[in-house]
Amino acid sequence: MTPIRAFPFKFKKASIVAIGVLLSLSSLFGLRAGAQKPQAGPGPLPPLAPVAFQNPIPADKLSFLNDYAGRTAANLKKDKRFRQLMKMAVPRTEYHYGRDMPLDEAIDTVLDGPPLPVDIRDGRYVMVASHGGPYLRGKGFMWFDIREGIALGGFFFRPTNGEPTPTLTIFSRQLKVDTLAMSQLPPEFAEDLAQWASVTGVPAVSPRYFIPDNGKKYVLLHDEDYCAAPQGGPAADPDACEQMNFAAAAADLNAADFMAQTGHLANATAWMLNPEQVAWIGVRDRTCGGVLGCRIRMTRERTRVIIGQHL
Repeated sequence: MTPIRAFPFKFKKASIVAIGVLLSLSSLFGLRAGAQKPQAGPGPLPPLAPVAFQNPIPADKLSFLNDYAGRTAANLKKDKRFRQLMKMAVPRTEYHYGRDMPLDEAIDTVLDGPPLPVDIRDGRYVMVASHGGPYLRGKGFMWFDIREGIALGGFFFRPTNGEPTPTLTIFSRQLKVDTLAMSQLPPEFAEDLAQWASVTGVPAVSPRYFIPDNGKKYVLLHDEDYCAAPQGGPAADPDACEQMNFAAAAADLNAADFMAQTGHLANATAWMLNPEQVAWIGVRDRTCGGVLGCRIRMTRERTRVIIGQHL
């Protein structure tokens, strides 16, 4: 069995600006046609601080995971110590995976699917994952940092009920925040997540959410720069990577609008664009024309406005 390793892209150090400042749409975007000259791309962005995880899990409750290196999630799930870890890691909330069910039931269901070997690197970072669930292409994982006492989970599937699809949700009872970007999570987690996505066929860009301890669902913002070349690797194709940056910005906007309309419910369903959103997309396209960098910048700004208005 091939161990999980090798990471497909680099995360940029510069991240999104601080979220929560409410701005007027007219002053931010120049809503009248021709009021704003298209710009080549987003400007410099200040870094965000790493998120603080609460209630670290004692190392003596995690060290047994080393005994399962190379084995499967099915083996590990039989250990009552792992079941106790799941209670500490998974928020208590209803999640919609084809139907409403507790989130711990949803992740348990997909971990029963085609397994991947339990991967442990540096004697510290543990990935317990599946390759697929019983329906809607569901799959998931649990990730642990034994030294820091951190537990994070992930759930991917393709909804068919009208919400943005496919969707990836990251969760942890140790998170106590309602705004989060990928760069704020541990870089080792981001690396292992990227590798799991590559192995299991999860797209690099899709609507992304996170569920903290309060059981609600929020947008997990893309702040990766897909045009940043991996260290020692070849430069990215500028047209293709800029398209990925735009797709990431658009995915965040769709996810933010969906959660704003559904009150951040973790089992939210039945999404559609509202009339205001449709009108805004027309303004963006008229303002920017074919300048992709301008579209990326305006889309990210619009996402920040929606998130700030509904926290």
